[in-house]
Amino acid sequence: MILKNGSKGEEVKALQSKLGLVADGNFGPGTEKSVKEWQTKNGLTADGIIGPASLEKLGLTSVIKEDVIIPKGGPINLEKLKGHVPDVVIAQIPTVMEKFQINTPLRLAHFLAQCGHESGGFKATQENLNYSADGLKKIFPKYFPGNIAELYARNPEKIASKVYGGRMGNGGEETKEGYKFRGRGYIQLTGKENYTSFAKSIGEDTITNPDLVATKYALASAGWFFSKNALNAIADKGADDATVTAVTKRVNGGTIGLADRIKHFKEYYHLLA
Repeated sequence: MILKNGSKGEEVKALQSKLGLVADGNFGPGTEKSVKEWQTKNGLTADGIIGPASLEKLGLTSVIKEDVIIPKGGPINLEKLKGHVPDVVIAQIPTVMEKFQINTPLRLAHFLAQCGHESGGFKATQENLNYSADGLKKIFPKYFPGNIAELYARNPEKIASKVYGGRMGNGGEETKEGYKFRGRGYIQLTGKENYTSFAKSIGEDTITNPDLVATKYALASAGWFFSKNALNAIADKGADDATVTAVTKRVNGGTIGLADRIKHFKEYYHLLA
């Protein structure tokens, strides 16, 4: 659940009481100001928005439960996705929709199509780096010239440390940060720089505990990527194959798996529109 300026109800009252405010149940400018002050004091991004990490830090998780009910009404009926997208994913969609403005049937269909393909049907939440020597030479020829690949084959930690070391905010190969901040989440958040920015966005430390991206924030990290890379604006261009292709190029860097992405986009858009 996310509480922000404009929110109302018992959840807001619980928050206001915790902050020592008059508990009127209306999240207005005064509550927002107090939230920002509390966030600054506790080392969180002072955006005035209360998300899961802030709720936990406030000790309100037992009072305010994360919404895991699939909405049946409203502008987007997520109930229609049942049987096509895992329930555990559907339950996370409302929070991601609101936080990252993936809030129209068109945007959501594009988003889910990309997430589904990149994660092998919402199954993989970590990058598979268990490459053979031949695989390394084909996929990462720049990093494994000659016979050097033999020294790294079937060793994911060494492979990621070399391929991702010294870039994307990671330290050199010897620091093993390339492996620590390897691809996680439904759209493979990669690199210390991205993990740092994402941590600030959600108010939780994914630098100390990067595995949170693969578990608790698999969908949210994908939503952050979508927002950061202005993919909502591209998605808004339409429901045609050309738009799916444009989104795919921004996500994938090419058009690998395009037919599958188009297929699932059409499936989800038909359900949601």
